[in-house]
Amino acid sequence: MVFSSVVFLFTFLPAALLLYYASPRRGKNAALLLISLLFYAWGEPVYIVLLLFSAVTDYVNGLLIERFRGRTALQRLTLIFSLGVNVGVLCFFKYADFLIDSLNGAFGTTIAPLDLPLPIGISFYTFQTMSYTIDVYRGRCKAQRSFIDFAAFVSMFPQLVAGPIVRYDEVEKQLSERSITLEQIGYGVRRFIIGLGKKVLLANNIGMLWDMSRSGVDDLTTAGAWIGIIAFAFQIYFDFSGYSDMAIGLGSMLGFRFPENFNYPYISASASEFWRRWHMTLGSWFRDYVYFPLGGSRTSKPRLVLNLFVVWFLTGLWHGASWNFILWGLYFGLLIGLEKLFLGSWLERLWRPVRHAYLIAAALFGWVLFGLDDIASITNYMGKMLGLGDSGFLSGTDMYNLRNYGLLLIILVISATPLAARVSALLQRRPALQAAVSFADYGLLAGMLFASTAYLIDGTYNPFLYFRF
Repeated sequence: MVFSSVVFLFTFLPAALLLYYASPRRGKNAALLLISLLFYAWGEPVYIVLLLFSAVTDYVNGLLIERFRGRTALQRLTLIFSLGVNVGVLCFFKYADFLIDSLNGAFGTTIAPLDLPLPIGISFYTFQTMSYTIDVYRGRCKAQRSFIDFAAFVSMFPQLVAGPIVRYDEVEKQLSERSITLEQIGYGVRRFIIGLGKKVLLANNIGMLWDMSRSGVDDLTTAGAWIGIIAFAFQIYFDFSGYSDMAIGLGSMLGFRFPENFNYPYISASASEFWRRWHMTLGSWFRDYVYFPLGGSRTSKPRLVLNLFVVWFLTGLWHGASWNFILWGLYFGLLIGLEKLFLGSWLERLWRPVRHAYLIAAALFGWVLFGLDDIASITNYMGKMLGLGDSGFLSGTDMYNLRNYGLLLIILVISATPLAARVSALLQRRPALQAAVSFADYGLLAGMLFASTAYLIDGTYNPFLYFRF
């Protein structure tokens, strides 16, 4: 079940909120756990056992790590066991067939693939539970004594299947002491509607242009290739950030404050800045649990290069069991490494619009690696972007697409920047305009909800890109 579905909006969510709000304070976590398990079982009835296994494993190991406080060897062994189980389960379900295919291709073997369906959200909830045991080991938080509370944290349905990646210490107090106010509920509803509109009205519509481009790479012109990858860049941003907005909004309705996951990444002027603004909870996870323990940036240049290679190899692999994702991760690792070594200081001397153009071009070539799943298509598409081949620069189809999608592209560009938010904040400073701005805001939200609902009822194109991770 996805948030942008009629079943979720008009059946599951109202029933879930009614049950949750009607539950007594001490029973809210139990109600949340029940709701979350029902939500997950709706799409993955078998793998709910795997989710609970992950919760039990880290619940028990967290208690053991705290019990062994002062006995470093036992603590370390318990942590290693916990991480080994989590990584082992993730690798088995997500990467076993990738490894088999790679071995068969490299050595000519004929090992049969396992063909296991990927458990929804396994990459997200595995990282959440691993960060919990690591933080208990480091002394950043105390082990949770209540299994109900811990399982509610692990399975919390707003962010269970596609993030944001919420760490235990970020919601530790909220699990036991949260309050739900009308202001929180109102903010949550507003944030959810914004995310729904971004996903349904923006991402879904521009995604159809990308689908046309990637299905006919051989016939693309240079302009057509650029138009297509720009469409994908907007699709994946509004798809994923829209989901994050909906998750944060739902969390607020339940009394939780989740971390932000996006901060207008396309206004960045370097690859390093881009990744401080894109999927921020994943970036901070790798920073705190992989990059810093390896030594971070305060080390020799060869070690810095190695640290970046490890982090960005894992970042690419986290996104998918395919070589294109690994190449995508290493590509950004290379850019960030060059910026840390010398490119960043050189870029700083340039006019910001020039640096911004560099980032946009770099990101678009990166999205080719992400959006196409075989090397032949990737090289062909990049060749089209560079003007190679005999398809020409511009075609009638390109002009047709620009006419059809031109207005949407303008809306996407504006929506990918903080311009609208800044204008609204500026107008709100004038007392005479506050009422008009608020009225316009409510009207826009109502229009977005109505249009999104109409689209969902009438339309069939409704993918969620990050569900496969």
